[in-house]
Amino acid sequence: MAGSTTAERGERQEPRTGPPRPPGPRLTRPRLLLLVLVVLLLLTGFAIWALYGSSWLRAEKSSVRGTRVLTPAQVREAADLPIGSPLISVDTDAVEARLRKKLPRIDLVDVSRSWPHTISVELTERKAVLLVRKDGRYTEVDAEGVRFAELDRAPEGIPVLELATADSPSLRRFPVSRLVREAVRVAGRLPDPVARETRLLKASSYDDFSLELSGGRSVEWGSSEKSAAKARTLTALLKAAPKARHFDVSVPTAPATSRS
Repeated sequence: MAGSTTAERGERQEPRTGPPRPPGPRLTRPRLLLLVLVVLLLLTGFAIWALYGSSWLRAEKSSVRGTRVLTPAQVREAADLPIGSPLISVDTDAVEARLRKKLPRIDLVDVSRSWPHTISVELTERKAVLLVRKDGRYTEVDAEGVRFAELDRAPEGIPVLELATADSPSLRRFPVSRLVREAVRVAGRLPDPVARETRLLKASSYDDFSLELSGGRSVEWGSSEKSAAKARTLTALLKAAPKARHFDVSVPTAPATSRS
């Protein structure tokens, strides 16, 4: 079969009219990098202005959570929060340090930014396990031995430490400060229901602690060793012998009770 003629091939080709079109503009690599840099600078400048210069992200209010004895107003006053400042500029570590210094009742505290306008303060207050009486005032002591508040009156539900060591020869080896630490160990192990029933925690010597409960009941505790086991034993005895007047848990594996 004969191939197509030159005339036939020419008929299938589209005619070219007009001058040739110039190639479109192309971004060279340096120009592209420059454009990207300009965009980044603009975005960075806008972000800095939004964070520091605008009113969009300023500290306008505060949130305080976790107070028990303290009030939110006391926390805000001690924190000296920079309301009205850019939220990004709030020094949360400095706020935490002020709270710990001015309010020793605070055990744990976390200050954070809650965008777009709130400074959040979340805290945990210390819990007193013992009261130390001196000159008619009471000092609250937590389970770590930290003295954090002084009161004119003893609050209910917290044992008061009574030192009965005047004639104890053990003071030469175990001074009063050591006895107070050991008393804190004992009080810190008392379950809340037992602590609320405990009026006095007497310390006669290093190995002679006793409790006075409500209703004229008493507990021979012994030393501060094995206080967790003694607390569990006492809790069980209080339920098993509700009419008993005296409890001895100095040896927690061999406790004793009596009605007199």
